[in-house]
Amino acid sequence: MKVLVLDDEPFVLKLLRHMLVQVGVGEVTTLGNGHDVLRQLSDPANHPDVIVCDLVMPEMDGIEFARELVSLRFVGSLILMSGEDERVLQTAEKLVDAHRFSVLGHLRKPFTLVDLERVLDRWTAEGPAAREPARKTYDADQVREAITRGELINHYQPKVHVATGRFVGVEALVRWQHPVDGLVMPAQFVGLAEEHLLIDDLTRCVLVRALEDTRRWYRAALPVQVAVNVSMDNLSSLSFPDFVAAHVAEAKLAPSDLVLEVTESRLMRDPIAPLEILTRLRLKGFQLSIDDFGTGHSSLAQLRDIPFDQLKIDRSFVYRAWTDRTTRAMYDASMNVARQMGMEAVAEGVEDLHDWRFVRDSGCDLAQGYFIAKPLPATSIPGWVAEWRTRAVDLLKA
Repeated sequence: MKVLVLDDEPFVLKLLRHMLVQVGVGEVTTLGNGHDVLRQLSDPANHPDVIVCDLVMPEMDGIEFARELVSLRFVGSLILMSGEDERVLQTAEKLVDAHRFSVLGHLRKPFTLVDLERVLDRWTAEGPAAREPARKTYDADQVREAITRGELINHYQPKVHVATGRFVGVEALVRWQHPVDGLVMPAQFVGLAEEHLLIDDLTRCVLVRALEDTRRWYRAALPVQVAVNVSMDNLSSLSFPDFVAAHVAEAKLAPSDLVLEVTESRLMRDPIAPLEILTRLRLKGFQLSIDDFGTGHSSLAQLRDIPFDQLKIDRSFVYRAWTDRTTRAMYDASMNVARQMGMEAVAEGVEDLHDWRFVRDSGCDLAQGYFIAKPLPATSIPGWVAEWRTRAVDLLKA
């Protein structure tokens, strides 16, 4: 890994160089001015894997610097750091993410060696395809052909019961196994599928494959509840509930083996058809989950009107909620809604031991995140479960 550090304080540059060497970074470059960094990056051969960038600098602040990286087609990853309030750091991270950069996270000064190592670990965990979402673009015809040729595959992120550590299920996350480009992440093609009316075909493909994999796990004596993300376009097709029921029956699974996760921000664009379809799905015995709760056009009326069984708390309200009052307030509010409405609460984005202890102590039902497991191929799930059972014993004592 090659890391470039940008900060206007010489002491911080020396300290970070020392810390990066301690965590095993092979090559570290330090510069104190954004203009100097941009001149160096004008040659693509000089692009580092990761840039650690301070937000507050006199000549060019971190937000301006990120904007300038767009013209240079920078495809590495960014880590933001500052002594500013946590909310400022979170907002800055979202702004940089809007430029389609891979943002590994942020560090609030002063931070520890453990904090730095945790964020850098995401660079290794995500892999090249996830780190370079803007390197290549695709068009609708290519996505259509990928669906037709069966190039879409599922990876699965495990979910566990927080109080007992018991493995309970997985969330299916689509990937494109491109014959030339390798593994393409969903950010590069799901938006295209939605825009060009391909998302219904894509979702059905993901669902069928998820049910096939679930059936294989059952045959291997590994009962798994699988969750599949559902688009608003799926909820405008009156045949969708019958399609789901037919394929679940074909896979010889029970409706309770499937959770359908609906993204809140797209939930009620057309209130009548989705309400009918979701109610029919619920009547057929399928569990319904409201995904990323609190991050979109939130409305408690949605929870009142639709029979959801599960509420997923967005990772932005979970990660570091144990140390940030604003994030904690959002997390607590989401938990209270789930409890008062008798819904199962799922914490997304559990990234480290602190997050794990926090969601455990808060009484959250289920959790998922990189601390538990990154998304895995279907064939890796049984092996992971065996490892997790041993690890969970120690976590319950932590």
